[in-house]
Amino acid sequence: MQEQEADYKIVVDNVYKTFNVYLDKANTVKEKLLFLFSRNRKEKREVLKGINLKIKKGEVVALIGTNGSGKSTLLKLMTKIIYPNKGKIITDGKLTSLLELGAGFHPDFSGRENIYFNASIFGLTKKEIDERLEDIIEFSELRPYIDNPVRTYSSGMYMRLAFAVAINVDADILLIDEILSVGDEHFQNKCFNKMLDLKAKGKTMVFVTHSMQSVRNLCDRAVWLSNGEIKMDGDTNKVVDEYIKQTT
Repeated sequence: MQEQEADYKIVVDNVYKTFNVYLDKANTVKEKLLFLFSRNRKEKREVLKGINLKIKKGEVVALIGTNGSGKSTLLKLMTKIIYPNKGKIITDGKLTSLLELGAGFHPDFSGRENIYFNASIFGLTKKEIDERLEDIIEFSELRPYIDNPVRTYSSGMYMRLAFAVAINVDADILLIDEILSVGDEHFQNKCFNKMLDLKAKGKTMVFVTHSMQSVRNLCDRAVWLSNGEIKMDGDTNKVVDEYIKQTT
């Protein structure tokens, strides 16, 4: 029986993404005069080239590949932070993402205030945030600092707060970039165990990382991106083994 689109939480359909890269950018008056007629030359760089990908409910999928392969761009397209030049991406269900450390945080407000701001971005009402506030603070392990401005936080503290919010919004789909590499080993393990718990509860996750051990331990499936195209997609261990073989 042929699977229908409704069987999938994420559908990436023939997606292309191109960015303009500006050359000879003039920064000083002298450079502006020298490049008066030639400045602002630009070239188009195709970051994703006809990506097709379907992810089922409850699947935990790793996007792997070397830097510049298009992994993070694809994740941003899934969140609709940016949009494709061609093709479409369909997501089914409430989505939360951890893409850039502290994205959505205001540096001059406290951790507590930023919990409300960040959680509201994910669609929670004030009442819902009130109900989850203690769980978020408890998971973050930031209670002594929760009323300090987040500009005083270290990168690890940012990650703790961002992750604690993201996992408490009851999303159907969780998108995670490399941010879990930030912070101490204790909290990384705590986050990883929480992701295993979410997996057991049937949440759909897409995970971008350079840690092949994390991919093996967490993911059902790996998608290897190379130069903006899918080079291999399938069983985690098979894809990771081939990736390591060809890139080391």
